[in-house]
Amino acid sequence: MIQVHTFTFNPFSENTYILSDETKECVIIDPGCHNYEERKELKDFIDNEQLKVVHLLNTHAHIDHVLGNEYVKRTFGVKLHLHKKDLPILQNAAARAEYYGFPNYEGSEVDVFIEEGDIITFGNTELEILFVPGHAPGHVAFINKEENICISGDVLFKRSVGRTDFPLCSFPDLENSIRTKLYTLDDEMVIFPGHGGITTIGDEKKYNPYVKA
Repeated sequence: MIQVHTFTFNPFSENTYILSDETKECVIIDPGCHNYEERKELKDFIDNEQLKVVHLLNTHAHIDHVLGNEYVKRTFGVKLHLHKKDLPILQNAAARAEYYGFPNYEGSEVDVFIEEGDIITFGNTELEILFVPGHAPGHVAFINKEENICISGDVLFKRSVGRTDFPLCSFPDLENSIRTKLYTLDDEMVIFPGHGGITTIGDEKKYNPYVKA
């Protein structure tokens, strides 16, 4: 069974996720930890739970989701997975870090480019990749249909959707991603978003004011 642990990091209140199972293997998704205290919180949890980190995954490369990438790579010896279309966003992260006032940002290199349909494995668990652009050109979501878990990044929030006023964003693409990819999932699918609390596909189809089913 998948265990989902949520950390809320940095001034943007970004959700960083650790997914683990009974084997104690785990993945880290979107590490937004940017200072000593946040990074210690992340590592202490992994150490205390005796977890083995096997993958570093980014849903997309906006600055609040990648602040801890290099720290995680260095500390746990894992490879960074990202969709190729988000590479320009990652390459601009240093400029965004300076703009938003994050000192001493460490850039990171992509090790593995991921595509829709790829499967990420850890322990006895598989995560399927969905390509859901709009908020970012290479945005992906990670899903496990057996346990109805979706790490949606900044595509779909509780009663909201991701911003599309950044460079390389597109609301028509975002709306299409939600309608044709996320809203086709089981209504019981639990959405773990990049910001805010969890929701379900069924609830968002009924109540989301931005994209209705």
